[in-house]
Amino acid sequence: MLKYFKQKYGFCKLKKAFWKDYDILYTQSAKISERFSLKRNEVMPCYWDKTSNTDYDHHYVLHTAWALRKAKEIKPCKHIDISSSLYFCTALSAFLPVEFYDYRPADVHLSDLKTAHADLTNLPFESNSINSISCMHTVEHIGLGRYGDPIDYDGDFKAVSELKRVTAIGGNMLFVVPLGKPKIIFNAHRIYSYKQITEMFEGWKLKEFSLISDDDKGGELIINANEETANEQNYGCGCFWFIK
Repeated sequence: MLKYFKQKYGFCKLKKAFWKDYDILYTQSAKISERFSLKRNEVMPCYWDKTSNTDYDHHYVLHTAWALRKAKEIKPCKHIDISSSLYFCTALSAFLPVEFYDYRPADVHLSDLKTAHADLTNLPFESNSINSISCMHTVEHIGLGRYGDPIDYDGDFKAVSELKRVTAIGGNMLFVVPLGKPKIIFNAHRIYSYKQITEMFEGWKLKEFSLISDDDKGGELIINANEETANEQNYGCGCFWFIK
């Protein structure tokens, strides 16, 4: 109950500050030649953005930053992405041709970016055909029905099997999933252990393992992390660079 009143009190303070700022701006607009209309019934309160630092989703900002840097190292002629972040794919397409495939295809039109439908459990590619591929923050969802796909407890296994099948010998895969104590948080995602992922890719070379930790500050990107640190996470983000 105390927490509720603290939250309510905090919201009231923010709301009061919002209208105080509005009145200041309104007074200023009346004193100068008006360039914009300013009406009390045309507002969009953004109460929570006055922070000392810019907040961001550590998983999605840092894993895409990591993957772009790995792509720079790999220097492929073309890159295939399966259902990862559109921010990653659209940014990477500024530098090389990218094909983005998703169960729910994205209607994005940019030069050197192709988008199309694909079922991750049945990919439309020949075996051993892709030299550079990524699948990031995706496999943990397969089979949970969140995005309209069929319920399948082993959907993630089937997805990984397909990713391994289509990757060329010597090809590079950027693979990202949540790490911690293995569990399903239905219908959002699965959380894997480090060992579960490395066993899925048994026989492949792990070129790099980096980790976005889940500490109280939101997490940092730890380059060349270790299994022990991964196992300490509750909801970390494991970034694996595998070579077939």
